[in-house]
Amino acid sequence: MKNIKVFNHDKYNNQQYKKMKDGIYKYKTEDGQKHFCTSITFEQEPEYEEGENSAIISQYPMEDILDKFNVHVSDFFEELNNGESNVCYYEFSGVKKKDIINLKKSIVGKHVFNKETEDSVELVIE
Repeated sequence: MKNIKVFNHDKYNNQQYKKMKDGIYKYKTEDGQKHFCTSITFEQEPEYEEGENSAIISQYPMEDILDKFNVHVSDFFEELNNGESNVCYYEFSGVKKKDIINLKKSIVGKHVFNKETEDSVELVIE
């Protein structure tokens, strides 16, 4: 994943979402639980075994990002991830604001990929 940027979708311009910081919003789920979210855009890198376009978003390194930052994908933006572009769109949510802040701070503007070693696969953020 490269060219990772904050994405402020129009859906955040309503009363359901409260802006906490640049690109970070608070909202309540249907069961009333408080969550925090942020959205990003990124480009995949086929040379790292990632998808070719926005309609084919690879499971990795995404799965490792979710695990590392204790977040989940809460919106896939299907209308935007339609394969017509290399730019992909995802929304991440979590129960703890600090997890969303750490995710945003750690990956926006960085290069994120999986690197195979002898015995394992390592998530690299540089």
